[in-house]
Amino acid sequence: MPTLSLGKEITMAVNITSIKTSSNGAWQGDNPLDFAFPLLILQTILILAVSRSLAFLLKPLRQPKVIAEIVGGILLGPSAFGRNHHYMHRVFPKWSAPILESVASIGLLFFLFLVGLELDLSSIRRSGSRAFGIAAAGITLPFVCGIGVAFVLRSTIAGEDQVGYGQFIVFMGVALSITAFPVLARILAELKLLTTRVGETAMAAAAFNDVAAWILLALAVALAGDGVPGGPHKSPLVSVWVMLSGLGFVGFMMLAVRPAMRWVAGRCSSEHDAVDEAYICLTLAGVMASGFVTDLIGIHAIFGAFVFGLTIPKGGAFAERLMERIEDFVSGLLLPLYFASSGLKTDVASIRGGKSWGLLALVITTACAGKILGTFAVAMMYMIPAREALVLGLLMNTKGLVELIVLNIGKEKKVLNDETFAILVLMALFTTFITTPTVMLIYKPARHGGGAAASSSSHSGTPRRKLGDLTATKESKDELRMLACLHGPGNVPSLITLVESIRSTKISQLKLFVMHLVELTERSSSIIMVQRARKNGFPFFNRRRGGRWHDRLSGAFQAYSQLGRVKVRPTTAISALATMHEDICHVAETKRVAVIILPFHKQYWGDDSVENVGHGWRGVNQRVLKHAPCSVGLLVDRGLGQASRPNPSQRVCVLFFGGPDDREALELGGRMAEHPAVKVTVVRFVEREEADGVSKAVTLRPSPSKSPEQNYSFSTAELDEAALGELRSKWEEAVEYKEKVASSNVTEGVVALGRSGDYDLMVVGKGRFPSAMVAEIADRQAEHAELGPIGDVLASDRNGVVSSVLVIQQHDVAHAEEVPVVKVVDNGGGGGSSSAAAAATTGEMGDSVV
Repeated sequence: MPTLSLGKEITMAVNITSIKTSSNGAWQGDNPLDFAFPLLILQTILILAVSRSLAFLLKPLRQPKVIAEIVGGILLGPSAFGRNHHYMHRVFPKWSAPILESVASIGLLFFLFLVGLELDLSSIRRSGSRAFGIAAAGITLPFVCGIGVAFVLRSTIAGEDQVGYGQFIVFMGVALSITAFPVLARILAELKLLTTRVGETAMAAAAFNDVAAWILLALAVALAGDGVPGGPHKSPLVSVWVMLSGLGFVGFMMLAVRPAMRWVAGRCSSEHDAVDEAYICLTLAGVMASGFVTDLIGIHAIFGAFVFGLTIPKGGAFAERLMERIEDFVSGLLLPLYFASSGLKTDVASIRGGKSWGLLALVITTACAGKILGTFAVAMMYMIPAREALVLGLLMNTKGLVELIVLNIGKEKKVLNDETFAILVLMALFTTFITTPTVMLIYKPARHGGGAAASSSSHSGTPRRKLGDLTATKESKDELRMLACLHGPGNVPSLITLVESIRSTKISQLKLFVMHLVELTERSSSIIMVQRARKNGFPFFNRRRGGRWHDRLSGAFQAYSQLGRVKVRPTTAISALATMHEDICHVAETKRVAVIILPFHKQYWGDDSVENVGHGWRGVNQRVLKHAPCSVGLLVDRGLGQASRPNPSQRVCVLFFGGPDDREALELGGRMAEHPAVKVTVVRFVEREEADGVSKAVTLRPSPSKSPEQNYSFSTAELDEAALGELRSKWEEAVEYKEKVASSNVTEGVVALGRSGDYDLMVVGKGRFPSAMVAEIADRQAEHAELGPIGDVLASDRNGVVSSVLVIQQHDVAHAEEVPVVKVVDNGGGGGSSSAAAAATTGEMGDSVV
C-alpha cells in the first residue's frame, strides 16, 4: 500500500478498502505499521503493558482493574501521549480505529454475556421490597438530577443545543443513575463485604439497577436515531417499533431459548465427565447471533449478548465451564482494548477554562449527591442503621464498564460531543475511584468476635489455644481440633499423612477443618465462588454430611473422612492475599482449634525441583504466625505421604533444644507416639562444655534496628525439664529418646539428621526462646525468618535435607510480640555477672539465653 506522509494523513481520509492485512516484511521495504494486522498486534501489546503497569501501581489502593484500564486508555489517547502527533498518527492512526474497535467489541460482547451469566434473576426476586426500594431511589433521584444537568450542559457547551432534547436527556439521566454491577461485585469481594447484609443488599439493588439501566439504554439508543445533527428526520414511530421489537426479543429469549439452555445445562451437569464441545460452540454462536439480532432491531449488539447470558442456568457445571473457557481471554486480552478505544476518544484538553471545569465539578457533585442521598434516605426508611445506609449509598455510586458503554454509544450516535464525553468519563473515573477508600474509612465491620464468635464461645468452655492445654491422660482426652490449610491438590497427600500420624487410635478424637485457600481475582468465576463459600463475610462450613467439597480435593478427603475417628469439615477461603490471614484466624477462633497447619510457600519434589507458589503466600504465613489465636505449624513438604518406600510406617524425629515452641513440638510428638504405625524419636541437643570446664555464655539483646524479614525474632519462656520428664514417663516404650552433644556448629548436627534419610518428618519448634546452642546461629542471615533458626536450616534447599519439616510455634499471648536480637558472647571473666543480669531481667536461670 502507498505510504502516506504525516501531512497528508492529517488532511486526507484514508480509503479503508486500500488497507492490506499483513505486510511482506521489512526486508522487502514494507513498514509493518502501515498494515492492519501488525499494527493491531503492536496496539494490543502497548495497551496491555500500560494497563497492567497501572493496575500494579494502583493495587495498594485496592482499586478495581477497570480504573487502571480506563486511565491507561486516556494516557494512550490525545490527553497525554497523543499530544505527540507523530506518535498518534503512527501508532493509532484514524484508519485503524474501526479495526481496533471491532476487535474490542467482540470482547465487549462476550463480557456482557458473562455479566448476564453472573446476574441471577431469581436472587433479584428473592431480595424483596427493600432492595427494590433502594434501587428505585438510586435510579430515580440521579435520573431527575441528570435531567437538570442536561439543561445546563445544553445551554453551556457549544454544539449540544443541536441535539434533540429527548435523547440528550435520556443519555444524561442514564449516565448519572447507572451502577456498575460487575465492578461493584469485585469491590465488595475485595472488602469482604459481598456476603454481609450490606453487601447482599447492595448487590440485589445493583442487579435491579442494572436491569433498569439496560432498559433505559435500549430506550436511549432507540431515541438516538431521531434528530441527530446532519441526519435525516425520522418518524417517532421508529423508536416505538424498536422498543416493541426489543420487548419481543426479550420475551422470545425467556420463553423459548431459556428452556432450551436449561436442557443443554442438564446434559452438561457434573454427573457427566466432560462437556460436549458442540454445546460450548453452540452457546458461543448463540452469543454472536443474539448480538446480531439486537443490532438488526436497532438496539446495540451487547444488549442481545447480555439477555442471552440471563438465559443460562446459574450455579451449574455448564455455567462454570463456560466461564472457565472464555473469561481469561475476554477479560484479560480483549476488554482492555475497549477501554483503550474509549480513552483514545477522550481528550481532557477539550475541557478548557474555568467554566468547563466548573461543569465537571457540577456533574460529579450532582451524580454523587443524587445517588448517595437517594439511597441513604430510602435505606433509613427501611430501618437500616445510618452508617450502613451511607455505605450503601457510596457503593451504589460505583460506575465503570456499563457507564463507558453508555457514553461510547452516546458519542457514536453523536449525542455527546468531545467535551461532554470527556466530562462524563472523568466523572465515572472519580466516583469509582473514591468508592473503596471511602467505604474502608466509614465502615469497618469487626473482623473477630461478633455473633459467630460469641455464639461459639458461649458453649465452648475454656478456649483451647495450644496442644498443652488439652487434657491428656490415658483415661480420657479432649477432642483435638485442627485447621489444615492447603493451596491445591499438591498439598493433599502430605496433609493427610500428617493428620493420620496425629490421629489417635485409642481414646482421643480429632476434628479436622480443611480450608482451601484461593486468591481472589477479578474473574466472574471468582466472585461466584465468594458468594457460595462465604456467609456474613467469612468462610462457612456446611454442616451436612461431607460438607461442601471443592473440585479435585473432594475424593481424597471424602475417603479419609470415612476412616472413623476423624471428622472432616471443608471450606474455601477466597480472599485477597493481604487479608487472607483474617479468614484463617477467624475460623481458628470460632471453631476453637488448638493448632493451625499451613503449607510452606515452597514445595520440594523428588527430582530436586522446587515449586514456589509466590512471595504473597509467604506473607500470608507470616501474618498468620503473628495474629493466630492458637498454635501454628508450618509444613515444609518434601514428599511426605508419597509411596516411595516399601515400609508403610512413618518415622518422625522431634528435635528438642528448649523453649515453649519446642515443648509444643514435644507435645505433638507424644500424640504421634500413640499411633502404632508411627515411630517417634526425640533427639535432645545438649551443650558441650568448653575444655576448661566453662561454658560460653551467649546473651541475646533486643535490636529494633534489625529487619524482622532478614533476622530471627525471639521471645522469653520457662525451662522445659518437666515437659521432657513427663514425655519419657508416659511414652517410655513408644518413644525412642536420644541425647546428642552439640558440636561447635550446631547446624552440622541438625543437617546431618535431615540428610540421613532416616526420618520422613522432622518436627522442630520455631525457637523464639532458644538455648545457647541455637543462639549461636542467631546472627545467621535468615533465608526464611518465619521458620526460626533450626527450621530455616532444615528448609533450605542448599543443605541437601531430604526429610519433610514441621515447624511449630506455640501460642502464648504473653510472648506474642517478637523483635530481632543482637548476639553478645562472653567467654568467661565477667560472664557470670552478665548472665546473672540477664537472668534478673527474664526471670530465668543464669545459664539461660535471653
